[in-house]
Amino acid sequence: MRDESASLRRGSRLRILFVTADKFPPFRPAAKAIFADGLSASGHDVDWLIQAADERTAAGPRHYKRGVAFIAATNGGSSRKARLRKYWAALRNDWHVFRLLREHEYSLVQIKDKYLGAVMAIAAAKLHRVPVLYWLAYPHGEASAYAAARGVARYAWFYALRGRLQQWLLYRIILPACDHVFVQSEQMRHDVASQGIALAKMTAVPSSVNLAEIDSAVATGSATSRPQTIAYLGTLLRERRLDVLIRALAHVRERIPHADLVFVGGGENAEDEASLWREAQRLGLATAVTITGWLPMPKAWELVRAAGVCVSPYYPTAILRSTSPTKLVEYMALGKAVVANAHPEQSDVVERSGCGVVCGWDERAFADALVAVLSSPLSTDAMGRAGRRFVETERTHTAMVDLVTTTYHEVLHRRDVARSAPARPSLTTRFASPFISRRSRGERTDD
Repeated sequence: MRDESASLRRGSRLRILFVTADKFPPFRPAAKAIFADGLSASGHDVDWLIQAADERTAAGPRHYKRGVAFIAATNGGSSRKARLRKYWAALRNDWHVFRLLREHEYSLVQIKDKYLGAVMAIAAAKLHRVPVLYWLAYPHGEASAYAAARGVARYAWFYALRGRLQQWLLYRIILPACDHVFVQSEQMRHDVASQGIALAKMTAVPSSVNLAEIDSAVATGSATSRPQTIAYLGTLLRERRLDVLIRALAHVRERIPHADLVFVGGGENAEDEASLWREAQRLGLATAVTITGWLPMPKAWELVRAAGVCVSPYYPTAILRSTSPTKLVEYMALGKAVVANAHPEQSDVVERSGCGVVCGWDERAFADALVAVLSSPLSTDAMGRAGRRFVETERTHTAMVDLVTTTYHEVLHRRDVARSAPARPSLTTRFASPFISRRSRGERTDD
């Protein structure tokens, strides 16, 4: 065990051990933008406990950015045995947290979206007196329980059991034991607070973008402008109920006959996309709907930039209400007008920025909003410019990295203050002190 000095803790340079459920190489927004790119660019060192994204990535330690990534092997099979091997490899890798904290002087441990691995990391951090923080990007336990209840999970009993276990671990063990918690949105912050976690212990880090990366990607783009195209960017998971957009398109084409819809993204399995194709064919819209599949981000942004309007639908469930949609901020960074259904984060951003229109979750409501935007080019351009200004001032990766770094230093400072405060006397000391004092003066203590 060791006790780092206050001067080291308050210094500008941090050394972070990042224990994450993300895959290597990291691609999800928080892991890539904040930990892989942002903190490294700011001069901080980050070591990673992480699992490989696929079997082509070799397991073991490797230099990554300003630190070392300790990579667990993975298994790409879909059988129960293959999945078990994959989870076991990740758990064995997480066990290295004890050795790493024993051998290295970390400023803090940051856990992201782990559960059993989080329990190990917290135990190791407490053992070595290192601050430990948690990052909750998505309500996994609630999502598993929801999938089981809705019958969309392959093994409903397993999802139900996993959901209960994850929620119990998160709200009863993990979050209470951590020094601080990062969440995805203000809505998630309040949702977690309803489980007994203090609001003051949590910081919301909403979605953000790298403006330089986006601008560079679209500057060389060659996509032809498609002013009557509606664009959706992101995953096509069936749970998101994106068939509502196809039905909305049918209503849009009653007033704008040549309007079309492009889904820039793909599903996690074939059925995700097949269900959308069936709806398009049912409504006679197969030639008006395009599904690109997963594309490199520069190409995806290029297609979005060429569209007339972008749409951000979030099915109104308790799970998705707590998200901070990345696609919305990407649309705004690209200078596009947006149609988004009512949702805590989306409604706030759209209304404060003036970047688009908020509507209800209904195909006719989406259609009316889309027609209004597509039919007014001048207003559409003004919305696009307003959204871009908002992102420039409030939603860049740089701003979020600054928020995270500031929070880290505040946590470390509070820990230093607590350690320097005079220790409270124990119960035995408080009762014994009068007798000790009298004996030191030679007085009787047996009366």
